[in-house]
Parts: sequence; structure tokens; C-alpha cells
Amino acid sequence: MKPVIALTKGRLEKQFLSFFASLGYDIDPLTEKGRKLRVETDEFAFIFAKGPDVTTYVQYGIADLGIVGGDILAEIQPDVYDLLPLPFGQCRMAVATEKGKSWSNQKKYIASKYTAITKAFFKDKGESVEIIKLEGSVELAPILGLADAIVDIVETGTTLKENGLVIDEEFMEFSARLIANRSSLKIKRKQLNPIIEKLQQKENE
Repeated sequence: MKPVIALTKGRLEKQFLSFFASLGYDIDPLTEKGRKLRVETDEFAFIFAKGPDVTTYVQYGIADLGIVGGDILAEIQPDVYDLLPLPFGQCRMAVATEKGKSWSNQKKYIASKYTAITKAFFKDKGESVEIIKLEGSVELAPILGLADAIVDIVETGTTLKENGLVIDEEFMEFSARLIANRSSLKIKRKQLNPIIEKLQQKENE
């Protein structure tokens, strides 16, 4: 059976395919897949999923390898091998507030989909906060008065700026990561080693 790679849809998908092509692999079946969520090339089978689901497919052995953002790994902490960083998908975690808003001494309300990361960050600072979980468009929370600030990943900061928010503090940096199923790494080592070594070699160039 071909090695199965779970790939995060969207931004990381496009960046990975460009990177994958630079290694000499044929990506035509992947770029011409339409709405298919499972595609095979001559060497691999690919599954396309949301980031958190990529970790689940890898953890339970549906996929042997996965391409996922480091922010997802830090938040979920799945039972997988975190093999190595990849040279794309760079972003950082940040606290952002409305421009000109002053932080009060009262208990703060923080909106984020990264609740575990947010909890750990403010705990380390010794600050008591109420964390409100949102799945998307967290930038709305301060604007609509739901929260005092947000914790979210930032690449260029354009989305924050367009919504009247500014970065108050940055505290973590991430990139895309290559992860592996623990059993697959042992049972399919001969099949997986060539692609792992190729990705690692490119990262070290």
C-alpha cells in the first residue's frame, strides 16, 4: 500500500504543493483534484482535511504522515511524532486589542479558538482572564463588545489592521510541521524514510 499523507486544506495546502514540486514530485493530480478529498499519485495517497482533523487521521493511523501548522500541535497536543519543521507556514501567536483601547485592572475577557494556548499564556503571566471560545472571525469579538482582546495567529497583520485591531503582544512562533503516526514510523519505515529524508534535507539547505 502507498504511504498516506494527510494535508491541511487551504493556505498550507498551496504552500506544501509548491514545496513538494520543488522536491521533484509530480503535483498535477493534486492541483487538478477539483473537490476530491482523497487523491492518489504514483507514489502516495493524499487526504485533504482541516488542520485538527489531520492530527486525528495521523494519530489513529488512517494517515502515515501529516502536514499541519505548529499552532494546531501546540493547541491539541495529539499523540503523534512531531518529526520536523517545514520551511513554510510561518506565523506567530499574538494578543490583539482595539486600537486606542486601554486595558483595565478588572478581569479581562479574551476570545480565541486557541483556548489551551491562551489559558497557559495568561497563567504564566499570573493574570486571571475569562476565555471565550470562538471558531472563526475572532476579530469581531472586541468590535462587538464580547471580549477585551483576542489571541490568534498572525501572518502579516493585515486582517487585524483592517478591523481596527493592533497587536498588544506576540509570544509564540510557528511553521508548518511534518508529523507521523507512531506505528507507521516503525512498520513502514522503509517506505517513509525516503520522503522524510528528502523533506529534512530540503529544510537544512
